[in-house]
Amino acid sequence: MGKEYIISIDQSTQGTKALLFNKAGELCIRTDLSHRQIINEQGWVSHDGEEIYRNMVQVIRNVLEQAGVSPEDVAGIGISNQRETAIMWDRETGRPVDYAIVWQCARAAKLCERKEIKDMTETVRLRTGLKLSPYFTAAKICWLLENAEGAAEKSKLHKICHGTMDSYLVYRLTKGKVYATDYSNASRTQLFNIFDLSWDREICAAFGIDVENLPEVKDSNACFGYTDCEGLFREPVPIHGVMGDSHAALFGQNCRSDGMTKVTYGTGSSIMMNIGYTPIISQNGLVTSLAWGLDGRPEYVLEGNLNYTGAVISWLKDDVKLIESASETEALANEANKEDGLYLIPAFTGLGAPYWDSNARAAIVGMDRTTGKAELVRAGLESIAYQITDIVKAMERDSQKKIEVLRVDGGPTRNGYLMQFQSDIAGSDVAISRIEELSGTGAAFMAGMALGLWGEEIFDTIKWDQVSPKMDEGVSAGKYEGYQNAVRLIRTGS
Repeated sequence: MGKEYIISIDQSTQGTKALLFNKAGELCIRTDLSHRQIINEQGWVSHDGEEIYRNMVQVIRNVLEQAGVSPEDVAGIGISNQRETAIMWDRETGRPVDYAIVWQCARAAKLCERKEIKDMTETVRLRTGLKLSPYFTAAKICWLLENAEGAAEKSKLHKICHGTMDSYLVYRLTKGKVYATDYSNASRTQLFNIFDLSWDREICAAFGIDVENLPEVKDSNACFGYTDCEGLFREPVPIHGVMGDSHAALFGQNCRSDGMTKVTYGTGSSIMMNIGYTPIISQNGLVTSLAWGLDGRPEYVLEGNLNYTGAVISWLKDDVKLIESASETEALANEANKEDGLYLIPAFTGLGAPYWDSNARAAIVGMDRTTGKAELVRAGLESIAYQITDIVKAMERDSQKKIEVLRVDGGPTRNGYLMQFQSDIAGSDVAISRIEELSGTGAAFMAGMALGLWGEEIFDTIKWDQVSPKMDEGVSAGKYEGYQNAVRLIRTGS
């Protein structure tokens, strides 16, 4: 039959998926396993790297068994992974020396207050494109070096490896033969100079990290070695298409040209704009990262991340108990009083991009006697679109380009009211992907292209439903101005 299938691994915060794609680029079947969210009394969030590796091997086996596909028919493997999570492992055994520190975990916050690190705040931003923060991998690796048993000693002897989840999985899959990461993941560590495309020795030194212990950085479509997947493949298969999950979704959305922009709606949201081959350091509260590297040519993105988008709907359901399911929100929003001027600002843990105001707190602004459940639910939905529009407008200012089309994916995109309001407030067409597994799809497409299984025509398999602005421009501008006034109110306290 020939090698006609690609397996894509999507290793995310909650679990690990294996997706099987056929030679036409169609998703045949998906299997997944969740892993423990290890949260201690201090609120630290950890993952067991050994558990994740075992789950990855198992979902690969499961997806082939359930599809009735022979391992001999697999041409290659692609990987997309949760970003910023830091993991450290023994170079000789490949076993983790401690739990991985998940991207959500802020235990390393005090490290960023150290003088030798804090003094480099602007240097970090100008070289890595990222705002100094414990959110990124650098401070997490520093914490592990100082607190994981035996880590400091092994580091001095170069008997330790550390990095993002992709580098760990590749190391384990190749039985230690390949210690590498890709440009997209490297650019999210806060240790990688995105201009000269190398680990920054001065920044690494400030975090107490030996550059010699960091992985090689490769093109995202390069060969990351071969794996027999713990004996599953009699003939080892190649690993290609390695990217952070948001970057893989950008690729899967076919945002491969300068100015193309995607939004992933989930618990939070990642908004990414492809800015081509020349980096732009944001002047408007965004970060700059590498999109990917293809055949020796890295491309760049502007990015803004939001913590509370889909999480607003969860808040309405689980905490305020105004709804029993997310599916109710569209009908309630359409029932709401059209003259009601209510705004919900979901700054439950402060405001992120583009404001970066950790002291701001959530608020409901503009209530009157007619405000009821429908109006509150609608304000919650609209808060998602307003936040994303903040990022979109910051991207337009930084890039000097008008975003004509937003390519979107994720569960909330099934909400017709939200999609229409997003289009109206951003002033852009919204193209809604009919494929939900965009991260896994992006990694699969890149792997298949690298292996010659398909060419650029593979992107023709992606279909969209399109929504265009309908609201009068003056009305939409007034609504957005009202939202900005509400944000200013909670930031100033006036």
